[in-house]
Amino acid sequence: MAAGEIIAAARALDALGFMPSKSGNLSVRTARGCLITPAGLPYAETAPVDLVEVALDGRILAGHRRPSSEWRLHAAIYAARPEAGAVVHTHSPFATALSCARQPIPPFHYMIALGGGADIRCSAYATFGTAALAEACVAALEGRRAALLANHGAVALGRTLAGARTLAMEVENLARQYLALRAAGLPPALLTEAELGEVFAQFGDYGRLT
Repeated sequence: MAAGEIIAAARALDALGFMPSKSGNLSVRTARGCLITPAGLPYAETAPVDLVEVALDGRILAGHRRPSSEWRLHAAIYAARPEAGAVVHTHSPFATALSCARQPIPPFHYMIALGGGADIRCSAYATFGTAALAEACVAALEGRRAALLANHGAVALGRTLAGARTLAMEVENLARQYLALRAAGLPPALLTEAELGEVFAQFGDYGRLT
């Protein structure tokens, strides 16, 4: 994975309003740990040399900057999910708003299946940058590819950075649609277990982790 691809993805998400005020972070798995965006640096100013390679135990392997404060969250996901090749953590507005209500996204739309299950869970609350948050995130991601972080934002994983980024965008889209329904006072008609089963069957390879 070229460092330039990580920076391009971060800038694209930033341009969409998913990474306000230098928030959010991206990483890709490496043979030794992960390559992650640095702490406190605007994405418009980030260069390949600013990325930091971190071992899953937190040791700095390469780079001259501090890694993102959420390196523990990324490391915990890689440790728990061997299939994950990339992690995208955003503060996208609608997903973050829903996380501040500590509410999951229920199966009101069939695209929820891209998250790997019947909903997009919201994790338990924990302070940003802590091992407790990393643990809460991994728990919310069990059997899932995406989750909300209580009072914080959203996380998506993928085999590739492109896949994780696409899923993060879909989580935001689902959160926006769900909040629009609730704002209109319309109760969403939730898909049944049988209907979701048909969705997963129809997705086939389309629903695989990418």
